[in-house]
This record gives sequence, structure tokens and C-alpha cells, in this order.
Amino acid sequence: MSLKVENIFKSYDKKSVLKGVSLSVGSNEIVGLLGPNGAGKSTLMKIITGYIIQDSGTLEVCGETIFPNAIDYKRNIGYLPEHNPLYLDMFVKEYLTHIAELYMIENKKEAVAEVIEKTGLTSESHKIIRQLSKGYRQRVGLAQAIIHKPKVLILDEPTTGLDPNQIFEIRQLIADFGKERSVLFSTHILQEVEAICQKAVLINNGSIILSLEENEITIERLENEFLSIKN
Repeated sequence: MSLKVENIFKSYDKKSVLKGVSLSVGSNEIVGLLGPNGAGKSTLMKIITGYIIQDSGTLEVCGETIFPNAIDYKRNIGYLPEHNPLYLDMFVKEYLTHIAELYMIENKKEAVAEVIEKTGLTSESHKIIRQLSKGYRQRVGLAQAIIHKPKVLILDEPTTGLDPNQIFEIRQLIADFGKERSVLFSTHILQEVEAICQKAVLINNGSIILSLEENEITIERLENEFLSIKN
């Protein structure tokens, strides 16, 4: 199992945000995390990546726990937050080289060239990030998340705000990533989950209320579950 989350609790100012959440992601498996705004998706992802710490519960990524092995634990993870934090005044290639240096990648030039090709950034690699469309900025965010070849990829709403063509392109990239690594991504787009996921997990009010296997994932089933939440 690449990612194992067990009984995670998290509160802010005495308000419970996560209430005993458990889920798992297998090797080369793509799992879609669904839920309304405020359900706890982003908080869960920040905990998995070590950005914030849970109140209780355990996490395991590729056999490593965050305590006492935080560096080894985080080395296995690539992360694209909901708000893609890029250095807008840097050139694409310059920025990715900087990320490669932070990860202490030995063959930086080779790693940057490989990730630029893999994420379809070749035609834009000479540009300043500020000049890029949102779709290409998302590609840069994906590139920084995979440049160190992590085994687990965490993506928080990677297609939000993109046009239909950009959504399709990013969706295809995620599907390709799933051939080489485990992926957990959050989304509000039900078609994405049906198209590329081997598992769908629905969270609401800080609790997992449904987990579907690939053969159970349909748009109709997902729509009905969301309607039941609203009602």
C-alpha cells in the first residue's frame, strides 16, 4: 500500500474538521477525493503531506511514517496545493531548476528536461511564468510536484478554473502519472472521477461517507450521493 491513512482527527478552535478519517491508495492507483466545500478535503491533504499535523491518527507513505522520519516520508510525496504557489517572475526552466536544487537532484539539467517534456511544457519553457495561461501554470505546478520522482502524488483540485480543453489535458496528465505512481486528487468534477479513477472516496463534514471501487463509479451514482448530502 503506497498511502495509508488511519483514524485521522483534526480540530481548529474546538471545531472538528476531520473526524476519524481512514483511506488507502494502492500502488499505481488513482483515487478521487470528492466532497462539498468545507468537507475537509484540503485539510486531509495538508496533513498527508506534512504541511500541518493531525491531532491524532497515523499516516504511512511507502512504509515511512512522518515521525521520526519526516525527510524520508516527504521525499516520497509530490504535492500540488489548491492555490498553485509559483514564483511568477521566474522563467519556467529557471523555476524547475530551482526546485531540482531544493530536492538535491544530482542530474538537474536532465531532470528538468525530462519533466518539461513529460508535462508538455517544451514550447513554453523559455517563458516567464507570469506570461503563461492558467493551464500552463498548472502544468508547471505538476512538473514541480513530480520532478523528484515521488511514489505518491497529492493534487488538490488541479483542474479548478481551467477551460474544457485545459481540463482534458490535465486529466490526461493525471491518468499518465497513475501509470507510474499512486495519485490522490480532489475534485468537484464527477466526470473526472469516472474517467480516470480506480477508487472514489466521498467526504462530508469531516467523515468518509462512501468509498466506491472502479466498477461502482458512475456519474449517476455520484450525483445521487451528492444530492443526498444536500438533502
